[in-house]
Amino acid sequence: MYKKDTCEIYCYDEEKVNRIQKDLQIVDISSVSQMLKAIGDENRAKITYALCQDEELCVCDIANIIGITVANASQHLRKLHTQKIVKHRREGKLAFYSLSDERIKEILSLALAHRMKNTLEVEK
Repeated sequence: MYKKDTCEIYCYDEEKVNRIQKDLQIVDISSVSQMLKAIGDENRAKITYALCQDEELCVCDIANIIGITVANASQHLRKLHTQKIVKHRREGKLAFYSLSDERIKEILSLALAHRMKNTLEVEK
């Protein structure tokens, strides 16, 4: 961290600090953190992206799309399911997964747009 990135004197806006601290006690920021951490793994991010591209995918399709074993894909999907990012259904011996909520697609789209914007700004 550079000196220009920090305050040169210590002071704070008590009203803002108290208001935001109170808000943090009300919102479930821990669950949001866990959800983002689940998507934060590269393979799980790829799975989430793949599910943004198609309504529903079989575990075998997911494994082939991102180039991992079916067992590994299943492990990642369990983690995403635990965090309520994906839902699943069985059809005979097949397991199909889809996003649990359209807002997951929005979150990933926003993150990709943010990264693209920052990449373009750096290249200028």
